[in-house]
Amino acid sequence: MEALEKSQIKKLLLLILAFLIFYFMPENLGRVSTGLDEAVLMMSDYAREHVLLCLVPAFFIAGAISVFVKSDSVMRYMGAAAPLVVAYAMGAISGTVLAVCSCTVLPIFVGIYMRGAGLGPAIAFLYSGPAINVIAITMTTRVLGFEIGVARLIGAISMSVIIGLIMAFLFRKEEKARMESFVSMQKDEEPIALWRISLLISSMVGFLIFANFGHPGLENGILYAIFSAKWYLAGFFLITTTLSALLLFNKKLLGEWIKSTLDYTLQVTPLLFIGVLTAGFLLGRPGHEALIPSAWIEGLLGGNSLFANLFAALSGAMMYFATLTEVPILQGLMGAGMGDGPALALLLAGPALSLPSILVISKAIKWKKTLAFVGLVVLFSTLAGVIFGMIGFS
Repeated sequence: MEALEKSQIKKLLLLILAFLIFYFMPENLGRVSTGLDEAVLMMSDYAREHVLLCLVPAFFIAGAISVFVKSDSVMRYMGAAAPLVVAYAMGAISGTVLAVCSCTVLPIFVGIYMRGAGLGPAIAFLYSGPAINVIAITMTTRVLGFEIGVARLIGAISMSVIIGLIMAFLFRKEEKARMESFVSMQKDEEPIALWRISLLISSMVGFLIFANFGHPGLENGILYAIFSAKWYLAGFFLITTTLSALLLFNKKLLGEWIKSTLDYTLQVTPLLFIGVLTAGFLLGRPGHEALIPSAWIEGLLGGNSLFANLFAALSGAMMYFATLTEVPILQGLMGAGMGDGPALALLLAGPALSLPSILVISKAIKWKKTLAFVGLVVLFSTLAGVIFGMIGFS
């Protein structure tokens, strides 16, 4: 009865909040109307550009990890008992290989975390996927300058490991209890040949990488050649995925895989969509106005003060950046007077975090750990920006 009353109170408060919003809403909506338009248009862009080729493959990868990869395998390389160098190298490198946006990496992060990866290595994976990839670093160097490109690479690699280590230390007691639960779980798991799992998951990862391979520019010969052949490569990995699934796994396992994939989809997708709509309403698409005027943001990012760097990191943590879009956005902001330090701070915080991703992370690791992770990303992004701005290359 008490739980029911609390639920009723919560619903009543939400109703009161909704009433007050509509009661005090002006007749001339102005920027509110613009924000609503941007929310819908941003959701449309997200649905067209990221769902079919990014999220859907990521959900299938997460489902495969949950069903086919046994917890002892994950714990051996990324668990609490794994050597630190191995665990964090696995977290950072495997995240880097994917080269996806903050939302696409989420289902895979949830998958490895639920199968026994330690909090620290899983966080390193979560940060490194969107923050560190070859094309993004190359574009940053070419468009924004060699110095900021190198600073982004060094900062992102360092932060993925440092933040992971701090998270593991802060929540070491909870993690110890969680890892002990996986030890008892291993007794009920039937082993599957490693080469079968590796072939299936690597094929799906290959499709995810090449289907979303961005244009690197004509100057990058090798990368441009890969981009030109991306659909042939993606098609090859799609065929490999289909054949390996049908030929190497029985119907029972395939059914469990589909069910697990559906579970991840239903768990993650609503939160992502809510986050995208909210980000669009507040900040709009790149180059478009929404509720918060872009002039306000540009005016607060000049110079290299602590506040400018902190504001850049916070803004980046809330904004949604599709893969590689952070570079042209930064180019425009720097042209409007943004300092080098805040630019780096936004580069380090923006791709790794977003309002949609924060909502999903909180579902997987609860709000206390999520807020700690967000706080650490903002803190170290701010510090990196201040240091880079003080060095003053330009």
